[in-house]
Amino acid sequence: MDRESALVGPPAERNPPGVSLGLHSPAITHFDCLRSRVQPAMMRATKPMSVLRSFLRSEASGGILLMLAAALAMMVANGPWAAAYFHTLHMTIGPLSLLHWINDGLMALFFLLVGLEIKREFVDGHLGSWTDRALPMIAAAGGMIVPAIIYLAIAGTTPGLARGWAIPAATDIAFAIGVMALLGKRAPTSLKLFLTTVAIVDDMGAVAIIAIAYTAQIKGVALLAAGIVASLMYLLNRVGVKVLWPYLLLTLLLWLAVLWSGVHATIAGVLAATLIPIRPRPGSPDHVSSPLHRLEHGLHPWVAYGIIPVFGFANAGVAFAGIGAEQLLAPLPLGVAAGLFIGKQIGVYSSLWLSIRLGIAIKPRGASWIQIYGACILCGIGFTMSLFIGGLAFSDALLVDEVKIGVLGGSILSALAGFAVLRFAPHHRPAAA
Repeated sequence: MDRESALVGPPAERNPPGVSLGLHSPAITHFDCLRSRVQPAMMRATKPMSVLRSFLRSEASGGILLMLAAALAMMVANGPWAAAYFHTLHMTIGPLSLLHWINDGLMALFFLLVGLEIKREFVDGHLGSWTDRALPMIAAAGGMIVPAIIYLAIAGTTPGLARGWAIPAATDIAFAIGVMALLGKRAPTSLKLFLTTVAIVDDMGAVAIIAIAYTAQIKGVALLAAGIVASLMYLLNRVGVKVLWPYLLLTLLLWLAVLWSGVHATIAGVLAATLIPIRPRPGSPDHVSSPLHRLEHGLHPWVAYGIIPVFGFANAGVAFAGIGAEQLLAPLPLGVAAGLFIGKQIGVYSSLWLSIRLGIAIKPRGASWIQIYGACILCGIGFTMSLFIGGLAFSDALLVDEVKIGVLGGSILSALAGFAVLRFAPHHRPAAA
């Protein structure tokens, strides 16, 4: 496969000033550092740090909007509009309820964006080499394994609850960056980059989990149809088709086929993303000949400011009437909350510390160990993906509500504790070069 359609290739280009590329930000490459030394001072003032800060501001605003949507959902679910709220979510529109259209339809666009970002980072970003991938991969692996172990230790012995082992496995990067935005300069940029890269690997793991662990049955004919559509997209890629509309049309057909096949429909978004061509061009980022960049830029604001807040509003609403200590400490919500709050910080921090001590990875520049620990606590904010996986793991409404309680509890504790650690951590001043 040529470089235009390869999934993995050399990292190259930067983002243009003022453009947000999605839920995760590419890091500064060695090429950027070299270029900054030879460009005039005015050019250095706008590239690439200004781009990174622009992205983080955009992502932070999306995360804050998500927080507001979740808070509004809980207010509505416990207020006079509660009956109308739940009735509307379960109202049937065509073959699916409104909630299913949001979770299976709109969220497919979220996963399409996730797939685009993963591919861009591997081909054109700071995950383009195994050296760059080492730290986030190791940290994310620990941050997925330890929470699952803690969840299973608490809830796994209760019949029927073991299916929820993957709920505390992911990090909500928009929510976490939103919390970091409240800290201003007390949160080093290197920690924000660390969070984005861990979230990318988390997303990859979550997609694999959804495809493998939460697929009940497969319809062969529909899966064959999905394979044919994917092959057509690959063929378009190979022959050098750069216009987007054929890929978008085939992505819609792929979504329908995957939905019919029994595999969760959101997987179609990630699969489609891997088949949309990208052209890495050092020194000429976001070139018009790169369909992936164009689609990612066009899709991002709709996802960050529309789809994710709508998902949060539709899925975070839980009625607290009649809920006491017994319900809060039940195995399912306790296992989810403990997995997120305790498991995430232990898994991410311990694997990160060990990999740095062994020389496998490099410590985030300009950050102290206590600041790194604060960022690891923030990895326990699992909101969007945790709620999504919880809805796949359980169909019983009472269990889904228990998942919401656990996700909200673990995420809020992680947000507050991570914020406190970073807020009061001493400023780290790196030694002068």
